[in-house]
Amino acid sequence: MNYPNGKKPSMLQQNHQQLETSFSNRGMTLEEDINDTNHYYLQFNKAVIHKKPTPVQIVKVDYPRRSAAVIKEGYFKQASTTDYNGVYKGKYIDFEAKETKNKTSFPLSNIHDHQIDHMNAVVSHGGICFLIIRFSKRQETFYFPAMKLFSYWESQFKGGRKSIPYQDIKEFGEEIPLQFQARVDYLTVIDKLYF
Repeated sequence: MNYPNGKKPSMLQQNHQQLETSFSNRGMTLEEDINDTNHYYLQFNKAVIHKKPTPVQIVKVDYPRRSAAVIKEGYFKQASTTDYNGVYKGKYIDFEAKETKNKTSFPLSNIHDHQIDHMNAVVSHGGICFLIIRFSKRQETFYFPAMKLFSYWESQFKGGRKSIPYQDIKEFGEEIPLQFQARVDYLTVIDKLYF
């Protein structure tokens, strides 16, 4: 392609254009999509839902210059619970976001005991608790209720599968179609199921 003045773009410009084309949309992750969605919800006063910070204890800091500090050593203060929490229509919302490249199932090894304990506590107090699972190779994202997750979790310790089959997630979950502004509009699923 030539510029309007008839000149061809330089090789550097051509390479830059090729890089822009081939790397567009690369690196978009489920977490980024959810963060963008939550920002949209907050901006339009639909809900207040945030990513929880991971509690870290800083042990050693270097001060090479007065204006710069470098953390050299730290550790997690406690096991984190789930990724996101907040409030929507007066209900407490709490969920974990997981992405898998597996096409046929969601491995339960992606979830931890303390997260299950936390989700059980949320459900027992009347909160809305769930997983958002993205099958990246299928380009599909699902809302999966914590109550359904618990039975698969317990079953693995009694000789059952160590994963949730894709078909079960499709059957017992709700697909969340990707959209433009609220990329992962999980509140539409919550509206359908709870309101």
